[in-house]
Amino acid sequence: MFSLEILQFYWWFIVSLLGGLLVFMMFVQGGQTLIFSLAKNELQKDMIINSIGRKWELTFTTLVMFGGACFAAFPLFYATSFGGAYWVWLAILFCFILQAVSYEYRKKPDNFLGVKTYEIFLYINGSLGVILIGMAVSTFFSGSDFMLNERNFVDWQTPWRGLEALANPMLYLLGLAMFFLSRIGGALYLINNIDDEELRANARKAVLKNTILFLPFFLAFLFWILTKDGFEYDANGVVTLSKYKYSLNLVKMPMIALAMTVGVVTVLYSVFKGAFTKSIHAIFPYGLGVVLVVTSLFLITGLNNTAFYPSFSNLQSSLTIKNASSSHYTLNVMAYVSLLVPVVLGYIFVVWRAIDSKKITKEEIKNDQHAY
Repeated sequence: MFSLEILQFYWWFIVSLLGGLLVFMMFVQGGQTLIFSLAKNELQKDMIINSIGRKWELTFTTLVMFGGACFAAFPLFYATSFGGAYWVWLAILFCFILQAVSYEYRKKPDNFLGVKTYEIFLYINGSLGVILIGMAVSTFFSGSDFMLNERNFVDWQTPWRGLEALANPMLYLLGLAMFFLSRIGGALYLINNIDDEELRANARKAVLKNTILFLPFFLAFLFWILTKDGFEYDANGVVTLSKYKYSLNLVKMPMIALAMTVGVVTVLYSVFKGAFTKSIHAIFPYGLGVVLVVTSLFLITGLNNTAFYPSFSNLQSSLTIKNASSSHYTLNVMAYVSLLVPVVLGYIFVVWRAIDSKKITKEEIKNDQHAY
């Protein structure tokens, strides 16, 4: 049996890894926002939606796994965030409902809303849904406006229940960075999955354009978190503000700093391959790079005595991997259950290979006008 501290570290790593995988899988959302800019006719639009529509269930599977891991390993965080900031989470859920409905009904006979309406729904999911998730993750660095009472019941200090984050301009940095990053991933995936030279040429231009838009927001986000005060707790669990906390976390945990650096370089390499070469495989180094960077960002919010879900209205209500985790017994039992994670990842890999074994062509879409 492992110690409680090791299990808490282990489960925070699992949550962080699932967060990284989720952000990578958001290339589906990014692809949805490219429908109107890449497609020059209805056939190309069908090819794009058919391509990314085959992967949206995998994104949702990863999202469910991320939420399930938070619920099992850090139930106090799950209750505080999802139970307190419920308006922002309901908005995110609504965006994903729009996605599922759109893929189901876009080309159904007697569609009284019209095809265009469901395409707009897909754009809303790929834009608003991604930006809101990015802003929600940003609160790990900025803090949220809540208090916990002696029974650990959350008392949100504003009636906006999470939507007050929209008033913080710094939180838009990661939200918009994730939006443009998902569009980069979407374009790279379409290059890989669709056998059409005109679409591939347009997608390569989209990779470069969205990279130019992504970098300022991402670099500004990094500058913000690496220069701001962080939330540190001592051996007694007392939380205080600490200068340059997240920068110091990278210095004190060089392996995480190395992983983040490798991830950034790998993403830039994938952009180069996708935008300036004839390669159709840039989506794979892109995925590796995104997972490394996002996992590293999650890790520096929770390790090295850092409160990963801080409260700026009451520092001592801040959540850490120690005070928010499940019991030793639960974490130990769930550690064995987590051995199924590779099985799920293997399932994603096998399904991905099976779906993408044959590239999408105009002829295929013409023969299946009711796809998605």
